[in-house]
Amino acid sequence: MANQSLDQVFAALADPTRRAIVMRLCAGEASVGELADPFDMALPSFLKHIHVLETSGLVQSEKSGRVRTCRLSPDALLGAEDWFQQQRAIWEARLDRFEAYVMKLKKEKERAAVKRPSRTTKRKGSE
Repeated sequence: MANQSLDQVFAALADPTRRAIVMRLCAGEASVGELADPFDMALPSFLKHIHVLETSGLVQSEKSGRVRTCRLSPDALLGAEDWFQQQRAIWEARLDRFEAYVMKLKKEKERAAVKRPSRTTKRKGSE
């Protein structure tokens, strides 16, 4: 997936209204009117959210007569999923290296403690 479309997917999902629309569409197709019903906004404003989701590829719509029906297009999330998997692999490798470094420091500290003779100091008058 090209970076531009990945950016569009993340930008579309950055808005809570659009995330709610996507979550509703996970349950199945819905008309724009059904999708807009729970939101307290004018239909033209709501249609701008639908347009952003369509541009990102997350939602497809089809007009039949006077009704526009929307459906989720989950394939648009494949690029984001791949990106997350790559990021996870990078961070897991970094954390593994960090853990190895911490363990190395811990062992070095333990070795240094064993090599040092323990000193007990005598207090004056305790002989």
